[in-house]
Amino acid sequence: MTSLRSVVVGTGSSLPARVVTNAELSERVDTSDAWIVQRTGIRQRHLASPEETTSVLGARAARAALDDAGLGPDDIDLVICATSTPDHTFPSTATQIQAALGIRQGAAFDLQAVCAGFVFAVSTADRFLTTGGARRALVVGAETFSRILDWEDRTTCVLFGDGAGAIVLEARPESEADGRGVLSASLRSDGRHREKLYVDGGPGSTGTTGHLRMEGREVFRFAVGSVTDVIVESLDRAGVTADDLKWFVPHQANRRIIEASADKIGIAREKIVLTVDRHGNTSAASIPLALDVARKDGRIRAGDLVMIEAIGGGFSWGAALIRW
Repeated sequence: MTSLRSVVVGTGSSLPARVVTNAELSERVDTSDAWIVQRTGIRQRHLASPEETTSVLGARAARAALDDAGLGPDDIDLVICATSTPDHTFPSTATQIQAALGIRQGAAFDLQAVCAGFVFAVSTADRFLTTGGARRALVVGAETFSRILDWEDRTTCVLFGDGAGAIVLEARPESEADGRGVLSASLRSDGRHREKLYVDGGPGSTGTTGHLRMEGREVFRFAVGSVTDVIVESLDRAGVTADDLKWFVPHQANRRIIEASADKIGIAREKIVLTVDRHGNTSAASIPLALDVARKDGRIRAGDLVMIEAIGGGFSWGAALIRW
């Protein structure tokens, strides 16, 4: 049986037109640009208009990724959308993206692992592709976290933004992949940590509407202290070290968390792709947004070894190693 690799062949992104600076937020809640930048590294974020739902942003990013790959709707037979802010309880946001792009074959479904969702989705798509379950997959991270924020809570409303990013993965025989593709992935979850980062309601069995709640210090402590295990495991599974990495593209939640995690693993800071200053925390969208930025500005090139990593509420966390 021919061994297959999941190779990245296209990237795309979509950001709402409205940009909200820290200065603008300081007129709404008791905060300041200096306070936000010092603690998070965030300077601005994009907020969706009422018409820009998660599926609208996701479809734009997915279409851009298809164009980048030189592919059309008939070339895709799997759509996975990582999101915690779907348009509806059902149908899935992925099916809405599928329909918007004119894809008529294959499967489409959502995956919910909060900020770690894109890493989980890449790992899931990789399983489909390398086992012959699909030929090409659109993996989308799309969020409108502005819809679930408490805009009176200065500790959370300053952190998040809206946006979407996407990649196209293609199954190729290992003999033709030239070493490229998803090399390894490591995923974890521990539901005992719910109270540290959660939404206190929402559609479904609770019959409530909720807002995001977070114990910031506890999330920081866990992210730096525990999440690095998946990075080490992914490196070990691929038989490489942190020194072999060309780029580290983490979830863009907080600059201090990103740099502390890189320092702990021994990843040089010049290898970190940072977009948190411009995008804020866009949850499952943050990694594909950063990948698209770094590829299109010329940093990420074919053959580069790229590590993606994220932690989300629950907690769920994971890392994946990709040869670009």
